[in-house]
Amino acid sequence: MTHINDRGRSIRKKTTAETTRRRFLKKTIAASTLTIMPSHVLSGFGRTAPNDKTTLACIGVGGRGYQNLRTFLRFDEIQIVSVCDVNRESDGYISWDWEQGRETKISGREPSRRTVDEFYAEQNNLGQYKACSAYSDYRELLEKEDVDAVMVAAPDHAHAVITMAALKKRKHVYCEKPLTWSVKEARLIAEEAKRAGVATQLGNQGQATEEDRLTREIIASGVIGHVHEVHVAISPRFWHWPAMLGRPEETPTVPEGLDWDLWLGPAPFRPYHPEYHPWTWRNWWDFGTGQLGDLGCHRLSTVFKALHLKHPISVEASSTKRFPDVYPLGVIARFEFPARGDMPPVILNWYDGGLKPPHPKDLEANRGISNNLYIGEKGTVMGHQLIPESKMKTYGQAPKTLPRSPGHFDEWVNACRGGDAPGSNFVDHAGFLTETCMLGNAALQAGRKLYWDGPNMKFTNDDNANQFLHREYRDGWT
Repeated sequence: MTHINDRGRSIRKKTTAETTRRRFLKKTIAASTLTIMPSHVLSGFGRTAPNDKTTLACIGVGGRGYQNLRTFLRFDEIQIVSVCDVNRESDGYISWDWEQGRETKISGREPSRRTVDEFYAEQNNLGQYKACSAYSDYRELLEKEDVDAVMVAAPDHAHAVITMAALKKRKHVYCEKPLTWSVKEARLIAEEAKRAGVATQLGNQGQATEEDRLTREIIASGVIGHVHEVHVAISPRFWHWPAMLGRPEETPTVPEGLDWDLWLGPAPFRPYHPEYHPWTWRNWWDFGTGQLGDLGCHRLSTVFKALHLKHPISVEASSTKRFPDVYPLGVIARFEFPARGDMPPVILNWYDGGLKPPHPKDLEANRGISNNLYIGEKGTVMGHQLIPESKMKTYGQAPKTLPRSPGHFDEWVNACRGGDAPGSNFVDHAGFLTETCMLGNAALQAGRKLYWDGPNMKFTNDDNANQFLHREYRDGWT
């Protein structure tokens, strides 16, 4: 059970179910010849004792989820005790190692479970270790496993239902970007995270980097004056474009070990096809969120922090050729934000699919646009550098005024154990960030400029466009 102390931090109090779970883990580990004992007996002073670890369940352990699982295994403070995926085991997952090729990875819940057990067996010098459970349905996992924390890395359309279920049970949550598929989901998740008082973090790792701090410090120094315009350009998608631009007509047999109904989750039903799973779901309106959703939470995070952005007041979007089921190859979106304190209004421009903004006047003719552009009254920043290069050499470096991050994953692990709120927590940052990205997708569907009332979550000049803020879930999903 989680309670909130007078400083707003969550405190774990052992329930009967949790005590039973702890006893079960001790018995299981003991059966594998590992005994719960002081940490120095196992691996030297400074390590976390096995009975003082934060227990973690990993839900969605295909491509990115499997990489996250391997990252969390390296934290001595974390004990992964359960994995969940609708797919038992298959190939075709993205490897995330471009030198290996892309669709080369074998993944699913069983490979992930084996990875966890083999890691802990080797770490503790055991010949055999079988304590990690595996589930196909996250609801069953959350019902049976009394874990402290949950990592969510399912496809975009399932983020909200899994994350909400975990928050309702007062679990700490790490969720891959974007936080949700729709605007309304993002708002509801942020509100529930605030009520839960748990540690939350979105998977936009760039928010914890040195480059993020340098960008924010150089803008805060005032060297370019107030920023009134930002341009963010993204290369063409890294995942393959579908062979068809409408739904496939053939209906192949669902692969053995894949629960297709669970994979669809709250999304509208359609027959299985390999063009949707395991990772090309990003192309499809029903499952993915386009490049704006997939990469917007990465590239816009520093913009939001540097310029103190929350709700835009208007949004409009255009694109290359539109298709009913597939995201267009390229999108341009424009968001207007109001004045914030002494900061004037600012226009945020988004370009994806290889579309680019005009060449800025301060950038040398022989240099291309390689990062976010911040256009100020007295100059321009590209990424974390003044342009032209000669101006950066003259300027030197902005004063270091921001605390540095211990690491994106470290922020969340520390917060799970009572530390400060992570830099991309759902309440203060990730909720606003995701809402804005999804507003761009809503404007693209509406096909016109929309005026946004953020606090009341509605478009004020087009009632019909409000339908794009959310969608009806399939029966049985909330």
